[in-house]
Amino acid sequence: MSWESLPDRFLDPRELRDLVDDLAAQPELWAHQVAFGEHGEARHYASLYRDSYVDVWLICWRPEDDTGWHDHDVSSGAVRVVAGALKESNPRIGGAHLETLLPEGKTMSFGPEHIHRINGHAETSVSIHAYSPPLWRLGQYSISDDGVMRRASVSYADELRQAPQEALV
Repeated sequence: MSWESLPDRFLDPRELRDLVDDLAAQPELWAHQVAFGEHGEARHYASLYRDSYVDVWLICWRPEDDTGWHDHDVSSGAVRVVAGALKESNPRIGGAHLETLLPEGKTMSFGPEHIHRINGHAETSVSIHAYSPPLWRLGQYSISDDGVMRRASVSYADELRQAPQEALV
């Protein structure tokens, strides 16, 4: 699948998986966007493609980079790790969170109901993300000192960072 062959409709998680896998095999489309900031700076990300039906991003990670707990509102998504490794965590109430290592070459896809957080798990990592419908809003989760979980709706243009008070323990 390429930019030119994308259908004029929303893509499902399987199709998004195929898209990021195909893009991973075409580094000439994204390798020039790979960059890593200095310690303390936000992770680097670049929009690779956006139309009315799909949104594709390149994200460069360091171990300290963490999205915080979030969902993708009404969008399904897929993530392909093209270098390094990422760790995905899924929340569990009353138990240990599920943690999955995503090494180089691994792809995951999900529907809009998926809640997770991702962080870099290697000295440097690079991933390609695709969303359909394109991201407009995201849900960002936090938990207060008294244990109440909250969801804040944020614009896709606001990079997700771990909220200072956030624990979800």
